[in-house]
Amino acid sequence: MIRFESLNKVWPDGTHAIRDVSLEVPRGQFCVILGPSGAGKSTLLRAVNGLMQPSSGRVVIDGTELSVKTQSALRRRVAMVHQHFNLTNRMSVAANVLAGLLPTVSTMRAMSGWFRPEHRQKACELLAQVGLSPAHLKRRAGDLSGGQQQRVGIARAFMLDPEVVLADEPVASLDPKISSDILSLIRDAARERNATVLCSLHQVELAREFGDRIVGMRDGQVVFDGSPEAFTDECVESLYHGAVWDDAQPEEDDADSSVDLSTTNVSLI
Repeated sequence: MIRFESLNKVWPDGTHAIRDVSLEVPRGQFCVILGPSGAGKSTLLRAVNGLMQPSSGRVVIDGTELSVKTQSALRRRVAMVHQHFNLTNRMSVAANVLAGLLPTVSTMRAMSGWFRPEHRQKACELLAQVGLSPAHLKRRAGDLSGGQQQRVGIARAFMLDPEVVLADEPVASLDPKISSDILSLIRDAARERNATVLCSLHQVELAREFGDRIVGMRDGQVVFDGSPEAFTDECVESLYHGAVWDDAQPEEDDADSSVDLSTTNVSLI
């Protein structure tokens, strides 16, 4: 589904963000990218939606190479869940979810709030699926807790039923319980659509719990590629050797959830 072929990225100051990365991620796989800060995780994800132009190499999505000519069409098939939610705080929850349709709706129509009834119905259904009630529809996104805002971000990401979901540190600011809930939502929504997920994380235990596959990166290179079971404590030590471990700063979430999962949240700085 996603193929990276000898991908390289060198920034203007000479920094090598990505070094000769070759990977193939099949359809429907939940692939976790792990590594210390500056390892190249976010850069790799941004290469998939065209936000980062590689210095050399190719990104191929379902047989089509990502290029200037194909970028617009491929972006409609790729959604993103952001670390800092990337919502418009002054807009309502409903409006933020409907913004997921922007690749297929003209800017003028979007600014005027013109959306088909079936679009609005789908937004309501997605919000229900991520655990938010109809009472949240008219609330300002900026008034929600961090966990609730990320739920809105997930609902927005699935408005176009994407084939690829990029999740860039989606639980970095959330506590362990909420982090598990959020990753469960992403995983379940992706499985329902047989979508491929590329998810960058810092939390090792969450990677082991949710990933079908773990790719470890350091200094722009892939240094581990295997199953969660194969990602032993020795592999963790090797990947993060010299990194500083710290406790996460949790954020409360008052959304109702029937999911009861827990994990050890390990963050890197």
